Amino acid sequence: MTKKELAIANHDKKFNCAQAVACAFAKEVGVDEKTLFQATEGFGLGMGGTEATCGALSGAVMLAGFKNSDGKLDDPGTKADTYKLSKEMVARFQEKTGSTVCKELKGIETGKVLCSCPDCIRCGVEVVQEVLEL
Repeated sequence: MTKKELAIANHDKKFNCAQAVACAFAKEVGVDEKTLFQATEGFGLGMGGTEATCGALSGAVMLAGFKNSDGKLDDPGTKADTYKLSKEMVARFQEKTGSTVCKELKGIETGKVLCSCPDCIRCGVEVVQEVLEL
């Protein structure tokens, strides 16, 4: 099963978009699926149900921290690099979908769907694979 297929299968099991993307990469980032599931739960419906930043993108960006952070609580040294990776992920996601905002992607106000949730999930997986090389 591909990562895209796994992420869609997660969504079909009622995972939100952030959970679907993040949990598909649990092995690659060395974090158990339950922890990723719990950590991304609040990012659904466009970050906390506000229809803002797409959950699929939020889940993808969360993975950037797990992949790149040095985890040094006393002297963090990787933030700038992680921000750079995250910024690239956001740019690529926007290029693929037309927006990073859930309500715009779903066409809530315009009636024009730019990208469905399943397609946003697939794009989230793509940017993880492209930028984080997972």
